[in-house]
Amino acid sequence: MRKMLVITRDVNKSDRIGALVDQIGEVLTETSTEYSIPGDSRGVETLFVDVESLLEKDKNMTGALTELCRHYPAAAIVVMAGEDQTKLAVDAVKAGAFDYLTHPIGKEELGLIMEKIRESDVLQSELDYLRGQFWNEDSLKYVDTRSKSMKDVFAKIRQVAGTRTTVLLTGETGTGKSLIAKLVHAHSNRKDMPFISIHCGAIPDSLVESELFGHEKGAFTGAIRRKLGKFELAHGGTIFLDEIGTVSQSVQVKLLNVIQERIIQRVGGENDLPIDVRIIAATNEDMGQLCEEGKFRRDLFYRLNVFPIRIPSLKERPEDIPRLSEGFIRQFNGQLNTEIKGIHPQVLDTLLEYDWPGNIRELENVIERACILETGNILQPDSFPPDLLDTQGEVVTSPVKTNLPLKEARQITVDKFEKQYLSSLLEQCNGVIKAAAEKADITTRQLNKLMNRHGLKRSDFKKKK
Repeated sequence: MRKMLVITRDVNKSDRIGALVDQIGEVLTETSTEYSIPGDSRGVETLFVDVESLLEKDKNMTGALTELCRHYPAAAIVVMAGEDQTKLAVDAVKAGAFDYLTHPIGKEELGLIMEKIRESDVLQSELDYLRGQFWNEDSLKYVDTRSKSMKDVFAKIRQVAGTRTTVLLTGETGTGKSLIAKLVHAHSNRKDMPFISIHCGAIPDSLVESELFGHEKGAFTGAIRRKLGKFELAHGGTIFLDEIGTVSQSVQVKLLNVIQERIIQRVGGENDLPIDVRIIAATNEDMGQLCEEGKFRRDLFYRLNVFPIRIPSLKERPEDIPRLSEGFIRQFNGQLNTEIKGIHPQVLDTLLEYDWPGNIRELENVIERACILETGNILQPDSFPPDLLDTQGEVVTSPVKTNLPLKEARQITVDKFEKQYLSSLLEQCNGVIKAAAEKADITTRQLNKLMNRHGLKRSDFKKKK
């Protein structure tokens, strides 16, 4: 049972939250007017604190939160504020608080916050497990995923990385097969040896054998000196054969011999050279179909397909799009010397609905273009290609989800409309809450609650300078 503490000087507020918590269930609630209470404060997992109580000892928000974290190091801190204290609550989130709520707090708002905290705990637990059990530090940003299909991929990598087994990666172009190959190598016992990558489809047929196996001086016109092939260069390590389905029949025969005998022979050479290389191959083609058509040897396919890993397309893992986008923004901020902080909610909704035929590579290109064009610190609709947004910069209407019950489908549509409406309204009002509330014919308190529900922040809609 999750232990929750409410710090407030108003007993009525405390009783109100306690009653709401009782309805949610699975939470043990305690109340206090001080930071420290009898018992084990380290056992507190969720902490709700009024702005007044938070700033009672230290008027500096950062200092106040630091002190509170010292008392409750394991707690997710949620700040409670009145209508006129929203700015202070937002400042608290910027200073490190998990989130904020505005009074009067309702069951729905409290339930959403508790669900966000639970999701955050699960993700952090998974990340801690990965950090402690298997992945090296450089790989953590890649394996942090919410997609079940990608979790399955990473589970397979953990199983096979420590072996010398041949791996075949399949999936659409742009799904990250090269990155997966590097992850396998980086977590193998060959990680300190070479990782050699070769794109088989980018090399003319006449040169593929020379690139893979090397050649002797005088082996053919232009061979003015001996050249070591990729297999020799990868000795003791890993060779990644990308687009393996494009190689010719003659090269397929030699690859089969390499896998079976663990020896190579340079073009124009006579000596057998033993090699110790782990092979990872990749393709975006249907290898079974190529075998049926006689374009690829079945015996080689069976040798390569010892441990297959299919990489899902981006449209199969939309839950990862926000995280991937944030990662690309950080990447291009460094490369382009920009200070982009996020994506307009309206655009993010569109990114989640788009099919992404070019997968992660296409997403990366779209974010790079937007970072170059954007003049503010939030990526706006007009910085994105027209095939994502219509000519007015509005979100293209998404297909009706007929695979869901009517009630659920209706709620999804209502939520999307509500978020889009509020985003457009706040943009028109440059983030001024009072003006937006008047246009929407609702109170500022109602508007703040709706913004909190949809993850909208006033700062994202302030007028660009």
